[in-house]
Amino acid sequence: MFLSSVQLMVYLASRYNKCLPSKKATVSLFQKVERIVIIAYIHCCTTDSSSFPCRLLLVWEERAALAKLKEKVIHEDGRAILRIEEEEWKTLPSCLLKLVHLQEWQLHRTNLQKIPQFIGRFHNLVVLDLSRNSIESVPKEIGQLTGLQELLLSYNRIKSVPKEISNCVSLERLELAVNRSISDLPPQLSDLKKLSHIDLCMNQFTTIPSALLNMPNLEWLDMGGNKLRELPDAIDRMENLHTLWLQRNEINSLPETIANMKNLSTLVLSNNKLKDIPACMKDMRNLRFVNFRDNPLELEVMLPPCENTEEEEQQEMFGIEFMHMYIQESLKKKGMDFLLTLIPLAYSEEGKDKLDKRKLGYVYK
Repeated sequence: MFLSSVQLMVYLASRYNKCLPSKKATVSLFQKVERIVIIAYIHCCTTDSSSFPCRLLLVWEERAALAKLKEKVIHEDGRAILRIEEEEWKTLPSCLLKLVHLQEWQLHRTNLQKIPQFIGRFHNLVVLDLSRNSIESVPKEIGQLTGLQELLLSYNRIKSVPKEISNCVSLERLELAVNRSISDLPPQLSDLKKLSHIDLCMNQFTTIPSALLNMPNLEWLDMGGNKLRELPDAIDRMENLHTLWLQRNEINSLPETIANMKNLSTLVLSNNKLKDIPACMKDMRNLRFVNFRDNPLELEVMLPPCENTEEEEQQEMFGIEFMHMYIQESLKKKGMDFLLTLIPLAYSEEGKDKLDKRKLGYVYK
């Protein structure tokens, strides 16, 4: 024996809305349930009629989930967007495939644990934003999204990045910040010629991945909050980079090649282990903003006092002006140290000969 039609409809309706709505809405809801009952009954009659209640329940739940998903679809700027905020969706049902026309997914704080493998069938997706969830892995099927422009997966639990992302040839923005476990990127990602913005902060990188060095169109990179100890000599291969965030790492020195980054305008190096600022940085003419705060720099440099309160508020204590003053003082100190090494030579015949002005001038050259 299974539930009568009326009992079953009441039960299913209560599962959908927890409680019955108004009388008018209830009648409409019962009509929809009745249609589902008929469809499921016909289907079950051709198979195993004993499983009718279970099959009916599955059909109903799928229809209910689809109806709920449709309610979350909005249209902005000519795009169909699935937007879900702060609702429990640990998994996404297969009925979502009925909405393959979607161009954006925006699912935040839903506790989503897995990106479905059928994601590859959403060929119209331009933006996939699943940040602030509980996702642990990215399926290789994501590489089928050749029209995807933005992949936003920050604040999840992802441990590695699949090489198949390199097939997302239209990708312009990749965000994997605060996953806390990612330590490398597959070299194949260098094939993403349109990729210009990457956020990898708060992970486990110990060096800048080679894939990034081979992205000539990369313009914006955040690798703050990792475990970087040094920057590669080939860093200047990122020739179009204009913004580089490296705060809260363990960097103890900067390569001379950093001066070759002619387009770099913003460089943040606060909270590292830098002891010096290379003199070559004085020639970085496009650099507009730097931050060397909270580094164990060897020289103590004080900026000149401001004439008024407004200038004091705008002054960057460890910014561009500080950098140029530090380099100037550093060069002075190195010059004095060099002269001090010459004093002992003056007390020997060999030393007097070396201190001849002509030869001394040659030394300075």
